[in-house]
Amino acid sequence: MTKIFAALLLSLLPMASQAESFDGQVRATLLPGWRLSNGDHVAALRLELADGWKTYWRSPGDAGIPPSFDWSGSRNLDDVTVSWPSPDVFWQSGMRSVGYKHEVILPLRVDLRNGARDARLSGTIDIGICKDVCLPQRLTIQANLPAAARKPDARIAAAMADLPYRAADAGITRVHCQVSAAERGLGLTVALDMPGATGREETVIEFPDPELWVADPETSIQNGQLVSQTRVSHTSRAAFALDRSAMTITVLGGPMPVEIRGCD
Repeated sequence: MTKIFAALLLSLLPMASQAESFDGQVRATLLPGWRLSNGDHVAALRLELADGWKTYWRSPGDAGIPPSFDWSGSRNLDDVTVSWPSPDVFWQSGMRSVGYKHEVILPLRVDLRNGARDARLSGTIDIGICKDVCLPQRLTIQANLPAAARKPDARIAAAMADLPYRAADAGITRVHCQVSAAERGLGLTVALDMPGATGREETVIEFPDPELWVADPETSIQNGQLVSQTRVSHTSRAAFALDRSAMTITVLGGPMPVEIRGCD
Protein backbone atom coordinates (compact mmCIF):
# COMPACT_ATOMS: atom_id res chain seq x y z
CA MET A 1 0.00 0.00 0.00
CA THR A 2 2.75 2.48 0.90
CA LYS A 3 4.56 1.58 -2.36
CA ILE A 4 1.46 2.49 -4.38
CA PHE A 5 1.08 5.70 -2.39
CA ALA A 6 4.71 6.65 -2.97
CA ALA A 7 4.45 5.97 -6.70
CA LEU A 8 1.39 8.21 -6.90
CA LEU A 9 3.24 11.02 -5.15
CA LEU A 10 6.18 10.67 -7.51
CA SER A 11 3.86 11.06 -10.48
CA LEU A 12 2.36 14.21 -8.98
CA LEU A 13 5.66 15.84 -8.04
CA PRO A 14 6.21 17.87 -11.26
CA MET A 15 2.72 19.40 -10.97
CA ALA A 16 3.33 20.39 -7.34
CA SER A 17 6.74 21.85 -8.17
CA GLN A 18 5.21 24.14 -10.81
CA ALA A 19 2.91 25.67 -8.23
CA GLU A 20 5.34 26.12 -5.35
CA SER A 21 9.02 25.54 -4.63
CA PHE A 22 9.80 23.11 -1.81
CA ASP A 23 13.58 23.50 -1.92
CA GLY A 24 15.20 23.78 1.50
CA GLN A 25 12.52 21.93 3.46
CA VAL A 26 14.98 19.16 4.41
CA ARG A 27 18.75 19.11 4.77
CA ALA A 28 20.80 15.92 5.02
CA THR A 29 24.37 15.59 6.30
CA LEU A 30 26.57 12.69 7.36
CA LEU A 31 28.21 12.79 10.77
CA PRO A 32 31.54 10.92 10.29
CA GLY A 33 31.57 9.42 13.79
CA TRP A 34 34.31 7.11 15.05
CA ARG A 35 36.07 3.79 14.48
CA LEU A 36 35.40 0.90 16.85
CA SER A 37 38.04 -1.46 18.21
CA ASN A 38 36.69 -4.33 16.07
CA GLY A 39 37.18 -2.33 12.86
CA ASP A 40 33.54 -1.31 12.34
CA HIS A 41 32.67 2.37 12.11
CA VAL A 42 29.83 4.32 13.74
CA ALA A 43 28.48 7.24 11.71
CA ALA A 44 25.05 8.87 11.39
CA LEU A 45 22.65 10.46 8.94
CA ARG A 46 21.34 13.81 10.20
CA LEU A 47 18.06 15.11 8.74
CA GLU A 48 17.01 18.68 9.54
CA LEU A 49 13.45 19.68 8.63
CA ALA A 50 11.91 23.11 8.19
CA ASP A 51 9.22 24.13 10.68
CA GLY A 52 6.01 22.17 10.26
CA TRP A 53 7.54 19.45 8.09
CA LYS A 54 8.03 15.81 9.05
CA THR A 55 9.68 12.74 7.59
CA TYR A 56 9.07 9.04 8.07
CA TRP A 57 10.24 6.12 10.16
CA ARG A 58 11.22 2.76 8.60
CA SER A 59 7.56 1.68 8.69
CA PRO A 60 5.72 4.91 7.87
CA GLY A 61 2.09 3.82 8.09
CA ASP A 62 -0.50 3.96 5.33
CA ALA A 63 -0.14 7.74 5.03
CA GLY A 64 3.67 7.75 4.68
CA ILE A 65 6.47 7.13 2.22
CA PRO A 66 8.99 4.41 3.23
CA PRO A 67 12.64 5.56 3.23
CA SER A 68 15.29 3.76 1.16
CA PHE A 69 19.09 3.90 1.07
CA ASP A 70 21.63 3.23 -1.69
CA TRP A 71 25.27 3.13 -0.57
CA SER A 72 26.69 1.80 -3.84
CA GLY A 73 28.99 4.82 -4.34
CA SER A 74 30.97 4.09 -1.15
CA ARG A 75 34.56 2.85 -0.80
CA ASN A 76 35.92 0.19 1.58
CA LEU A 77 32.37 -0.78 2.51
CA ASP A 78 30.63 -4.11 3.04
CA ASP A 79 27.33 -3.12 4.62
CA VAL A 80 25.47 -0.35 6.47
CA THR A 81 22.90 -0.96 9.20
CA VAL A 82 20.52 1.91 9.99
CA SER A 83 19.24 2.30 13.56
CA TRP A 84 15.97 4.10 14.21
CA PRO A 85 15.43 6.29 17.30
CA SER A 86 11.94 6.23 18.77
CA PRO A 87 9.53 8.03 16.40
CA ASP A 88 6.31 9.98 16.93
CA VAL A 89 2.84 9.03 15.70
CA PHE A 90 0.94 11.60 13.64
CA TRP A 91 -2.73 11.68 12.68
CA GLN A 92 -4.02 13.70 9.74
CA SER A 93 -7.42 13.40 8.04
CA GLY A 94 -8.02 10.15 9.90
CA MET A 95 -4.80 8.54 8.62
CA ARG A 96 -1.85 7.52 10.74
CA SER A 97 1.81 8.05 9.95
CA VAL A 98 4.96 7.38 11.98
CA GLY A 99 8.05 9.57 11.80
CA TYR A 100 10.01 12.58 12.97
CA LYS A 101 9.76 16.36 12.99
CA HIS A 102 12.38 19.12 13.37
CA GLU A 103 15.47 16.88 13.35
CA VAL A 104 16.43 13.24 13.54
CA ILE A 105 19.84 11.56 13.72
CA LEU A 106 19.90 7.98 12.42
CA PRO A 107 22.94 6.05 13.70
CA LEU A 108 24.74 3.99 11.06
CA ARG A 109 26.77 0.89 11.85
CA VAL A 110 29.24 0.61 8.97
CA ASP A 111 30.81 -2.78 8.26
CA LEU A 112 34.12 -2.17 6.46
CA ARG A 113 36.11 -4.44 4.19
CA ASN A 114 39.32 -3.28 5.87
CA GLY A 115 38.83 -1.84 9.34
CA ALA A 116 42.38 -0.49 9.47
CA ARG A 117 41.91 1.85 6.51
CA ASP A 118 39.94 5.03 5.85
CA ALA A 119 36.56 4.64 4.16
CA ARG A 120 34.22 6.84 2.19
CA LEU A 121 30.48 6.65 2.76
CA SER A 122 28.48 7.91 -0.22
CA GLY A 123 24.75 7.43 -0.51
CA THR A 124 21.51 8.34 -2.21
CA ILE A 125 18.61 8.63 0.20
CA ASP A 126 14.96 8.56 -0.90
CA ILE A 127 12.57 9.84 1.76
CA GLY A 128 9.17 11.47 2.01
CA ILE A 129 8.47 14.79 3.69
CA CYS A 130 5.04 16.11 4.63
CA LYS A 131 3.36 19.31 5.72
CA ASP A 132 0.22 20.38 3.86
CA VAL A 133 1.43 18.22 0.97
CA CYS A 134 3.55 15.06 0.94
CA LEU A 135 6.55 14.94 -1.37
CA PRO A 136 9.32 12.46 -2.18
CA GLN A 137 12.85 13.81 -1.80
CA ARG A 138 16.10 12.38 -3.18
CA LEU A 139 19.19 13.42 -1.21
CA THR A 140 22.85 12.77 -2.01
CA ILE A 141 25.33 12.62 0.87
CA GLN A 142 28.96 11.66 1.39
CA ALA A 143 31.64 11.80 4.05
CA ASN A 144 35.10 10.40 4.78
CA LEU A 145 35.33 7.94 7.67
CA PRO A 146 38.89 8.23 9.06
CA ALA A 147 40.42 5.14 10.62
CA ALA A 148 42.14 7.38 13.17
CA ALA A 149 38.83 8.81 14.49
CA ARG A 150 38.34 7.33 17.96
CA LYS A 151 36.36 9.94 19.90
CA PRO A 152 32.60 9.24 20.05
CA ASP A 153 30.24 11.94 18.77
CA ALA A 154 27.86 12.98 21.55
CA ARG A 155 25.06 13.65 19.03
CA ILE A 156 25.22 10.09 17.71
CA ALA A 157 25.49 8.67 21.23
CA ALA A 158 22.33 10.58 22.23
CA ALA A 159 20.46 9.17 19.24
CA MET A 160 21.57 5.65 20.16
CA ALA A 161 20.29 6.20 23.68
CA ASP A 162 16.87 7.04 22.18
CA LEU A 163 16.43 3.64 20.54
CA PRO A 164 13.42 1.65 21.78
CA TYR A 165 13.93 -0.65 24.77
CA ARG A 166 14.02 -4.41 24.40
CA ALA A 167 11.11 -6.44 25.76
CA ALA A 168 13.04 -7.73 28.79
CA ASP A 169 14.23 -4.24 29.70
CA ALA A 170 10.63 -2.98 29.62
CA GLY A 171 9.46 -5.78 31.91
CA ILE A 172 7.37 -7.54 29.24
CA THR A 173 6.96 -11.12 30.43
CA ARG A 174 4.80 -12.62 27.69
CA VAL A 175 3.98 -11.95 24.04
CA HIS A 176 1.14 -14.06 22.66
CA CYS A 177 -0.03 -14.11 19.02
CA GLN A 178 -3.28 -15.47 17.65
CA VAL A 179 -3.91 -15.83 13.91
CA SER A 180 -7.39 -16.16 12.43
CA ALA A 181 -9.05 -16.17 9.04
CA ALA A 182 -9.99 -12.76 7.70
CA GLU A 183 -11.35 -11.30 4.48
CA ARG A 184 -8.48 -10.92 1.97
CA GLY A 185 -5.84 -12.12 4.42
CA LEU A 186 -5.27 -13.14 8.01
CA GLY A 187 -6.32 -11.55 11.26
CA LEU A 188 -3.54 -11.10 13.81
CA THR A 189 -3.97 -10.36 17.51
CA VAL A 190 -0.92 -9.70 19.70
CA ALA A 191 -1.36 -9.62 23.50
CA LEU A 192 1.44 -8.21 25.68
CA ASP A 193 1.92 -8.53 29.41
CA MET A 194 3.35 -5.02 29.69
CA PRO A 195 3.65 -3.24 33.06
CA GLY A 196 2.31 0.31 33.09
CA ALA A 197 0.39 0.05 29.81
CA THR A 198 -2.46 2.57 29.65
CA GLY A 199 -4.30 1.70 26.42
CA ARG A 200 -3.27 5.02 24.87
CA GLU A 201 -0.27 3.37 23.19
CA GLU A 202 0.16 3.00 19.44
CA THR A 203 1.62 -0.20 18.01
CA VAL A 204 3.38 -0.94 14.73
CA ILE A 205 3.68 -4.51 13.43
CA GLU A 206 6.26 -5.43 10.78
CA PHE A 207 7.37 -8.52 8.89
CA PRO A 208 10.60 -8.84 6.88
CA ASP A 209 8.69 -9.86 3.73
CA PRO A 210 8.11 -6.56 1.82
CA GLU A 211 5.12 -8.12 0.01
CA LEU A 212 3.13 -8.43 3.23
CA TRP A 213 0.85 -5.49 4.00
CA VAL A 214 -0.09 -4.90 7.64
CA ALA A 215 -3.03 -2.62 8.40
CA ASP A 216 -2.60 0.04 11.09
CA PRO A 217 -3.44 -1.88 14.30
CA GLU A 218 -6.11 -1.05 16.82
CA THR A 219 -4.54 -1.00 20.29
CA SER A 220 -6.36 -1.31 23.61
CA ILE A 221 -6.25 -2.76 27.11
CA GLN A 222 -8.10 -6.08 27.43
CA ASN A 223 -8.06 -8.22 30.58
CA GLY A 224 -5.00 -6.40 31.87
CA GLN A 225 -3.00 -6.90 28.66
CA LEU A 226 -2.02 -4.49 25.91
CA VAL A 227 -3.69 -5.92 22.80
CA SER A 228 -2.89 -5.01 19.20
CA GLN A 229 -5.29 -6.20 16.48
CA THR A 230 -4.62 -5.96 12.75
CA ARG A 231 -5.04 -7.65 9.38
CA VAL A 232 -2.20 -9.00 7.22
CA SER A 233 -2.51 -9.58 3.48
CA HIS A 234 -0.21 -10.28 0.54
CA THR A 235 0.12 -7.61 -2.15
CA SER A 236 -0.38 -10.25 -4.84
CA ARG A 237 -3.50 -11.60 -3.06
CA ALA A 238 -1.87 -15.03 -3.15
CA ALA A 239 -1.84 -17.47 -0.24
CA PHE A 240 1.00 -16.89 2.22
CA ALA A 241 2.53 -18.19 5.44
CA LEU A 242 2.90 -15.94 8.47
CA ASP A 243 6.17 -16.42 10.37
CA ARG A 244 5.34 -15.08 13.80
CA SER A 245 8.91 -15.58 15.00
CA ALA A 246 10.06 -13.00 12.42
CA MET A 247 7.51 -10.39 13.47
CA THR A 248 8.59 -7.09 15.02
CA ILE A 249 6.11 -5.13 17.16
CA THR A 250 6.97 -1.65 18.35
CA VAL A 251 5.01 0.03 21.15
CA LEU A 252 4.98 3.85 21.10
CA GLY A 253 3.34 6.51 23.21
CA GLY A 254 3.42 4.58 26.48
CA PRO A 255 5.70 4.75 29.53
CA MET A 256 8.64 3.82 27.28
CA PRO A 257 9.11 2.86 23.62
CA VAL A 258 9.63 -0.89 23.22
CA GLU A 259 10.66 -3.09 20.29
CA ILE A 260 9.74 -6.78 20.51
CA ARG A 261 10.94 -9.57 18.21
CA GLY A 262 8.72 -12.59 17.69
CA CYS A 263 5.90 -13.99 19.80
CA ASP A 264 4.59 -17.21 21.33
